[in-house]
Amino acid sequence: MTHPDLPSLNALRAFEAAARLQSVKQAAKELHVTHGAVSRQIRALEEELGVALFGKEGRGVKLTDAGLLLRDAAGDAFARLDGACAELKRRTEEAPFVLGCPGSLLARWFIPRLDRLNRELPELRLQLSASEGGPDPRRPGLDATLLFAEPPWPADMRVFELAAESIGPVLSPRHARFAALRQAPPQALLDEALLHTASRPQAWPSWAASQGLPAAGLRYGAGFEHLYYLLEAAVAGLGVAIAPQQLVADDLAAGRLAAPWGFVETPAKLALWVPLRRGDGRAERLAGWLKTQLADRAVR
Repeated sequence: MTHPDLPSLNALRAFEAAARLQSVKQAAKELHVTHGAVSRQIRALEEELGVALFGKEGRGVKLTDAGLLLRDAAGDAFARLDGACAELKRRTEEAPFVLGCPGSLLARWFIPRLDRLNRELPELRLQLSASEGGPDPRRPGLDATLLFAEPPWPADMRVFELAAESIGPVLSPRHARFAALRQAPPQALLDEALLHTASRPQAWPSWAASQGLPAAGLRYGAGFEHLYYLLEAAVAGLGVAIAPQQLVADDLAAGRLAAPWGFVETPAKLALWVPLRRGDGRAERLAGWLKTQLADRAVR
């Protein structure tokens, strides 16, 4: 429903502030605009309504009868609007913050840090929504989505870049050839039946290319539908897997896995995707926290 007879909301706001504070200067300060901008809005409002809202009184100004009438009406309207907006914001901030996340990232990186997150950002009231594949950031009900993806970023999303993705081969000390492989050059993996996953079919070929190795020379062993199961197999010593560094950081620190050949950066980024319609500030706080956690691990 439209209201074509209503004046500009900005003009009404400028007038209401000046009338309430009895000062154009103070109104300009409250609204973070110039004195001239408020004066122009009031003059435009008077011209549109065809009445004077302020009259001269000595060296100052005084509300006319028309100004008093509009002041009371505008003050009541803006007070109700402010109250309604505050209530809506309160409801939003009291609702759980729903975060979408791939199951592998959730299990291997996020959950081990969940207790710390709850202590440091208790106002978030986080609710996690896992997906086995790549989660859809536009899925209804999600406030944000954490995932690896490559730029460019879509125009309908605010994307907080958290860390570059780096991938590399990992194996467990339980692997039958661990002692020999940990000292071997990268080309030794051409003789291995490599563990792989359907969710990242280009991971091994991309890594091979970065090492100057022929992708056609790679041999594949057991395949897994999801990265989480692939890494569980690697920890069990069933073969050499390939994964983003962030997902194996805790395993490397604990000695469950080793990365003798290091990691190579890919074009992808670990990022927090937030629909532009979301604006309660919690996404920014979560992004800052995530970035700090990732940086802390990176410098260790």
